[in-house]
Amino acid sequence: MNPVRARVEIDQAWDSHTRVDHRVWDLLYARQVEVLETRASGAFLKGLKALNLDRGGVPDFRVLNADLMALTGWSLIAVPGLITDADFFALLAARIFPAGRFIRTADQLNYLQEPDVFHDVFGHAPMLADPIFADYMQAYGQGGLRALGRGQLHHLARLYWYTVEFGLVEEPGGLKIYGAGIASSHGESLYALEDPAPHRLGFDLRRIMRTPYRIDDFQSLYFAVPSLQTLLEATLADFDQLYASLSGAEDLELGAVVEGDRVLSKGLPPR
Repeated sequence: MNPVRARVEIDQAWDSHTRVDHRVWDLLYARQVEVLETRASGAFLKGLKALNLDRGGVPDFRVLNADLMALTGWSLIAVPGLITDADFFALLAARIFPAGRFIRTADQLNYLQEPDVFHDVFGHAPMLADPIFADYMQAYGQGGLRALGRGQLHHLARLYWYTVEFGLVEEPGGLKIYGAGIASSHGESLYALEDPAPHRLGFDLRRIMRTPYRIDDFQSLYFAVPSLQTLLEATLADFDQLYASLSGAEDLELGAVVEGDRVLSKGLPPR
């Protein structure tokens, strides 16, 4: 067994979920499927179907992993909460995704500060079923391990935030959602694509790494990749030169459009 997995994994304790827990999952699932039907990326919708997440109730990782492993070699494990950066990167590099096992309560359907099993499974697992995105996530983990001793984790965290969590992709029908933070949120699924407030910019690796973010509100800007292949290829590159160019570079103003941005839709001025 992977040594990091052996150290951080806990039992999902699926049998301990109550009928109320399963009902909360079903409510969240039905609501999100309805809103994402025309808003999620093709890869997300395909993965959602391939993993049979409509079986009803909180998914049993043992069942889910059988499907996911067959598709891309990824698996999910339950962890007790936040884990160290080193452990997180090592798991991703081994195609293992750490997930929470608890589920929010019925009065937390619209907002939860800490990621729960709905965010981690519904939001992330469908994209892990896509071969290209699966390779991207592994490459990100490998890049994270290389970055650990270089003082660049804050830059790399921004890449994760603006892609894995809050990424959009350009498709023939327009911008679509693939980021888990959007896909698992009813309000942000609508806001990210249809609200006039946020800027929607073309993917730019260096720009993303200079862009801070907020964790307590909807995003003020989103980055859209032309394709998942573009995302993968950008991450396979050696970041050493990029990190060197970022040394001493100031962060960009949160929510600002700057010279050189490929503006897909310009949002409203900050309040």
